[in-house]
Parts: sequence; C-alpha cells; structure tokens
Amino acid sequence: MSGEITYADFERVDIRVGTIVEASPFPEARKPAFKLVIDFGPEIGLKKSSAQITVNYTLESLVGRQVLAVVNFPPRQIGPVRSEVLTLGFEDENGAIVLAAVEQPVPNGKKMM
Repeated sequence: MSGEITYADFERVDIRVGTIVEASPFPEARKPAFKLVIDFGPEIGLKKSSAQITVNYTLESLVGRQVLAVVNFPPRQIGPVRSEVLTLGFEDENGAIVLAAVEQPVPNGKKMM
C-alpha cells in the first residue's frame, strides 16, 4: 500500500466516466495497445487515450463501453499519439489490464465521488 494521502489530495485527481466512441489499432506502440477516443460529455468533450488492453478486449467490444479516466493529467506523447487522459484499469492474475468501469450507466463526464 502507498503512503496515506489527505482528502484534499484525493480531490485533486479528477476521475471521470466516459464512453468509448472509437477504438483502433495502435501498431506503432512498443507494447500492444489500442487507440481510444472517449466521450466525456459536453463539459470536457472527446479525448484521446492509448491503452494496453489488447489481451482482454477486442476493438469491437470497446465501442460503447463506459470507462473511468483521470482527465487532469497533462497530455503525454506516446509515439505518434497524444494521449490526453489516463484510462484506468487493474492487472488481472496474468498481468493483463482489465478496465475500471461503472456498474450501471451514468452520464458521461460525471466525476468520481
């Protein structure tokens, strides 16, 4: 476990829900990954991300899926892709990523409380 943080520290991390509207191959990535376009609603809009989720997901299974992402990290250049948000997930027992998601649909852009 990491060191304790304050509630104020937690509040600085802006985690929002969004819906994947586009998923495409990312052959230029060093590790197998997909390029994602995620809709975070009218306040934030569409954001790009890359995710190393090729083991547990197909491109077709991603479109329409709601995911959680940190939206207030600075953009990061990953090869030719400018990743604008950090899509969240957990390693499964084999080290492959499983996306963090909501149990029931919620409006895009809602902040994690």
